[in-house]
Amino acid sequence: MPPFALSALKYALLALLYLFIYRAVRSVAAGIAPRPSPTAPSGAPAAKRPPRRRPPTTLVVHVPDGSRPRTVRLTGPLEIGRAETCQVRLDDAYASLHHARLQHRDGAWVIEDLGSTNGTYVNDRRIAAPVEVHAGDVVRIGKTVLELRR
Repeated sequence: MPPFALSALKYALLALLYLFIYRAVRSVAAGIAPRPSPTAPSGAPAAKRPPRRRPPTTLVVHVPDGSRPRTVRLTGPLEIGRAETCQVRLDDAYASLHHARLQHRDGAWVIEDLGSTNGTYVNDRRIAAPVEVHAGDVVRIGKTVLELRR
């Protein structure tokens, strides 16, 4: 085969490799980026709000080792993490010292990630801002699952 053809094949393969890497990085970035709410366009008020679900009264902590779950009554703000000062202390290497905060705000319970390394997930969606939670929602911090119940 002539050297020109080999060089052309080499550059074509290199171009395909760069295209593959570009598409892979773009796909990962699209999965990480926060998505806008599909309910209403930004700046426009929502026409009709869905009915509010019932607020939770207890938090059930399911630890990854399979031992018996703990139940915590929701009476005030709770800080969740590995630190001794947290009201809900987790023995989970994937949780940050001060991982998340659950607090009552405007008649509803709101969970907020406190800049944790591994993130806080509500119903398998990573949160970037405070999110209202209801009875039946599942929060995952590290490998620990927190279930909100009425």
